[in-house]
Amino acid sequence: MTDQGFGVVRPLPGNGLVAHVGGLVLVCDAVDAVASELLEAVRDTAATGGDGRALARRAAQVLARSMTAEPIGCAVAGPAAGGIAVLVSGEASATVESESGEVALAGRDALTWTDRLVPGPVRRVELRLPGAGDPHPRTRLDEGVVVGGGMTGEYTGAGEPDDRPAPARPAQREWRAPEPDLQPALVEPEPERAAPPPAVPAVPSVSSPSAASPVPPAPPAPPVLPAPPAPQPDPRAPYPMGGDHYPAPMVPPVPSGPSGPAYGMPPGQPSEQFPLPPPGPQGEPPAPDDAGPGLGNGSGGFPDLREQPFEALPPAPEQAEPAEPEAPADQGDPGSRALVLGVDCKNDHFNDPRVPYCAVCGIALVQRTLVPYQGPRPPLGVLLLDDGMTLRLDTDYLLGRDPERAGEVTSGQARPAKVTSPDGSVSRRHLRVALDGWDVNLVDLGSVNGTQIQPPGDPNFYDIPPNEPVSIAPGTTVRIGVSRTMRYESHRTR
Repeated sequence: MTDQGFGVVRPLPGNGLVAHVGGLVLVCDAVDAVASELLEAVRDTAATGGDGRALARRAAQVLARSMTAEPIGCAVAGPAAGGIAVLVSGEASATVESESGEVALAGRDALTWTDRLVPGPVRRVELRLPGAGDPHPRTRLDEGVVVGGGMTGEYTGAGEPDDRPAPARPAQREWRAPEPDLQPALVEPEPERAAPPPAVPAVPSVSSPSAASPVPPAPPAPPVLPAPPAPQPDPRAPYPMGGDHYPAPMVPPVPSGPSGPAYGMPPGQPSEQFPLPPPGPQGEPPAPDDAGPGLGNGSGGFPDLREQPFEALPPAPEQAEPAEPEAPADQGDPGSRALVLGVDCKNDHFNDPRVPYCAVCGIALVQRTLVPYQGPRPPLGVLLLDDGMTLRLDTDYLLGRDPERAGEVTSGQARPAKVTSPDGSVSRRHLRVALDGWDVNLVDLGSVNGTQIQPPGDPNFYDIPPNEPVSIAPGTTVRIGVSRTMRYESHRTR
């Protein structure tokens, strides 16, 4: 537990239940079975040293198991991460006053429940059920469970650090993809290195020659063979490999026909690598079934055109003019996409001007010869969720348990992506994926259980601060709540 908590808790008159245990508070309708489970969740969380986030997860699990047509009125709150975690369901409501203003939450705003991590310093918290009255100035609830319709409490110690070591928090945009050199040098093939001379065995030296031990004559040097001709570079491989080019491929010429030269050999003179098939009776060419697999009219082979005269072949249809390739349907109208500053490679692929290679074909981008211009931004990749869902990064997304009713979605600023978890750790509005130029940013929307990122090559996860954009690099793994994850991949197809 933390040193933060409620100084004075005053119950409000009503017909529900109000609990205050170990700095955690609960207000719920007097539904026997569900109320018993919620009270047990508060006691267990306080006994194990859990905070408001742990209590919110436990309450969400209870509410998910007892989901009915009418959500149960319930509200829980507790200190967490320098602020306070709040969850409300059904007709319950919550009001949190902090230095940054007042935050009001209502359970009816969501189909299930609403939760929020309100940053500190927090001054006052009030949880209410319908019909709750005003608190009596002489009543207080230091510990235990009473009948009531809500609670109000002054919050003390808000903003003090947790007594447990806090996880390392990344600075904003700390894991941005490394900035490449804007002007990479031209890639030129390295000069061919001459073959090293043949090694000559060394002659053992004698420090003090004498007549008794004559110096043995040096063995004759091996004959120097002429150096083999240097391999010719393959014009299709523009990048050197260790100073030596790829050797030119040995591609034999295509045979001219059954009676012409086979693989460059004169007629009637088979080679050891490509022997000619034995002739048929009376010099006839071999039967189609004997021509080997994939030839003739055997099973799985191509038709043998030698059985038909040339005149019997149908005329080739006239080739129509190639149509312009259409953009995929999910690309959208280029005019409706955001305009960003980019450059084209020599194959006309639009790219981030900061990268040294084309994201589509991989060709080097020589910045000295490129002219940046404003163009429609292509998709920046995909987000792969652990349940198989794929989100194409061509617009902003809002991830959460109930994103369809969020203001960002109803106003058209973001596309909804429903993400749920069996442990109830995903908030109604949990995370926003915001595209900024060529960058992919994550904004945690004050979720109770937070969002963590694992940069590529790093074995650790790091909390991201709420309501602040954090740029992620390709290969980053994102943990949503406690049990859901997704991965950012930047592979492009156009």
